[in-house]
Amino acid sequence: MSKEFIPLNIAVLTVSDTRTGKTDKSGAILAERAEAAGHINVDKQIVKDDVYQMRAVVSQWIADSNVHVVLMTGGTGFSHRDSTPEAMKPLFDKEIEGFGELFRQVSEKQIGTSTIQSRAVAGLVNSTAIFCLPGSTNACRTAWDSIIAEQLDSRHRPCNFAAYLVGELPH
Repeated sequence: MSKEFIPLNIAVLTVSDTRTGKTDKSGAILAERAEAAGHINVDKQIVKDDVYQMRAVVSQWIADSNVHVVLMTGGTGFSHRDSTPEAMKPLFDKEIEGFGELFRQVSEKQIGTSTIQSRAVAGLVNSTAIFCLPGSTNACRTAWDSIIAEQLDSRHRPCNFAAYLVGELPH
């Protein structure tokens, strides 16, 4: 595995019935943090909380070998419109169970037992990592700063996802 930093191509998808390019703070935070870490933002979009709209955008990204990571924000709660996990899980080749578990553990320190209402999930599909985060800007900061940044950094030891995403390791 490489000990050099490998910049990854990252696409950001905000799932919201109300956000616009001007009001999408969570998507902006994810894009800014990814870029500040040395990664490349290749696309950023907003879709309604609709299973098929989400799948359409993400399917294009996972079919594109130039996209290594999809960061999604929104749609992971319990309202009748929240459907991000249901939209993404059928696409996963492998679910990253530890992501949701660790995210809720880290979040508990900030929001207490309310963390049980987070349905944050992640998975690997076609050599692309997909991270589905809550829509809160604080949750996006927490997920990036506490988990995702290290796991997308090719220098992080003992392991990270970067090598899998750029084809340095056998799948």
